[in-house]
Amino acid sequence: MTVLLLIGTAKGLFLARRDRVGDAWQLSVPQFPMTGVYAVGVDSRRATPRLLAAVDSSHFGPSVATSDDLGVCWREPDHAPLAFPQDTDTALGRVWALQPGPAAEPDVVWAGTQPSALFRSTNGGLTYELVRSLWEHPHRTEWGEGFGGQAIHTVLPHPTDPSRILVAMSTGGVYRTTDGGETWHPSNSGIKVTFMPDPFPEFGQCVHKVARDGEDPERLYLQNHHGVYRSDDDGQTWSSIADSLPSDFGFAMVAHPRRGGTAWNFPITADALRFPVENKCRVFRTTDAGKTWTPQSYGLPTAPFYPSVLRDAMCVDDNDPVGVYFGSRTGEVFASADEGDSWALVAAHLPDVLCVRAVRI
Repeated sequence: MTVLLLIGTAKGLFLARRDRVGDAWQLSVPQFPMTGVYAVGVDSRRATPRLLAAVDSSHFGPSVATSDDLGVCWREPDHAPLAFPQDTDTALGRVWALQPGPAAEPDVVWAGTQPSALFRSTNGGLTYELVRSLWEHPHRTEWGEGFGGQAIHTVLPHPTDPSRILVAMSTGGVYRTTDGGETWHPSNSGIKVTFMPDPFPEFGQCVHKVARDGEDPERLYLQNHHGVYRSDDDGQTWSSIADSLPSDFGFAMVAHPRRGGTAWNFPITADALRFPVENKCRVFRTTDAGKTWTPQSYGLPTAPFYPSVLRDAMCVDDNDPVGVYFGSRTGEVFASADEGDSWALVAAHLPDVLCVRAVRI
């Protein structure tokens, strides 16, 4: 089955295609060259998946482009499809997340931005409107800024209940709505903050990424700024699952699209030492919802490996077995066609890999 891999980098978007397991990957020339692509999305609710790319031009500024022919042509609107209303007196820094809504809302696409805000599209991602209820939340003025900037980077609509949506930001933590976005509440119970006097504040956590379990939608996996957690109640409370990991710091977290309890993580040594643990290129997988984690490195570089993997630079597809993919800050992209048991190089010498997404076509 053909897989299309979208690779967003600091200097453009690359498309890698493989028709069968074992075939060589065919890599495109850069699209949007010399433009940062900080988020990519795939809307598979359509007969032909719609691709979405958050592009950030140093000259024209940030925007969202879409393609309905798998990246052959892109629609780039003359007017910004996503912008803060004039009365907010705020300029868009960049788009950090593009997330299609659930099947029950076939035209809804969510976007998380810098500064931390949530936008909603009702026409498949062509134009967006600010979700004012979150923007006007009384906590917003106290949300901080992580090393990579202040941003909502995770948007997780509930797959069967459109009224429930979870967002995560750096910094600020997790916020949830159960009424379709009318109201929002911090949801960080159990998540520790290592850089504040109060280690368990109501909000202010520097969450790096959240993934939803593929079988149980109430179960979530979270990578924090030092801390790895699981929630079994849709994010209301969190408990640590970091004990068998070599480090509790990292950025990426992805879950199996169908099998419950299975997720992948790429540990980094520490916030002050952002190299892979022991300078080894290893992905860690859990199949028991975080009780234990097992390293996976067969086929990955064996020499000292220093690049880190960013929060959106890891993804899975929906093949059987599931494919797992990640890219590094030094431009390598790796793929596994057997759920991480073995790995192969997709591409090397690319610009800094910021995000990856895979779609079966």
